[in-house]
Amino acid sequence: MNLTVIDHPLARHYLTVLRDTTTEPEAFRAAARGLTYSLILEATKRLPLNEIEVETPMETTTGYEVHDVVAVAVLRAGLGMLDAVLSMIPNCKVGFAGVQRDEETALPHEYYARLPDLSNASVFILEPMLATGGSLSWAVDKVKSSGAKDITALCVVTAPDGVRKMYDDHPDVHIVAAAHDRELNDAAYIVPGLGDMGDRLFGTL
Repeated sequence: MNLTVIDHPLARHYLTVLRDTTTEPEAFRAAARGLTYSLILEATKRLPLNEIEVETPMETTTGYEVHDVVAVAVLRAGLGMLDAVLSMIPNCKVGFAGVQRDEETALPHEYYARLPDLSNASVFILEPMLATGGSLSWAVDKVKSSGAKDITALCVVTAPDGVRKMYDDHPDVHIVAAAHDRELNDAAYIVPGLGDMGDRLFGTL
């Protein structure tokens, strides 16, 4: 299975804040940021490092630095995770993948894509809600066509349908999530879920 569900007290706390229907946009954004810290820590466990020499106040010693990291935010909801990733990895490059779900068919429609060079990068796709899997699978197709080989998806909540689609379409992509929920409802929304993350982030309900 290509799915890792993190188990950390802070992650469960922030996820509860996100699920709560009474959470206002400001608190929702803060919780999304806090939860993303836990996700990126798990997702970067096997991140390649450059070995360097560094001068401490006492002597020269060996140090390490991350390099060639790209975060690709799936618009709009992925923007709620981006600040946390950039604060953890300041030298990270950023790409954007704009996709909108057709509410009748639940299929993804591309409206924007802008990506840096991905050929030697560790790529983290920020897609909070893995419901049907259509948007994430499309985003992975996009980054692969731009040369990406090392790809990890960061999700807040996943559903069985989306995980199965990703396993069928992209079994090489690792998914790191805070929760694996029960199912999709008739409108292809995750249940119990947390609603439309983009709308809740930006107050466009």
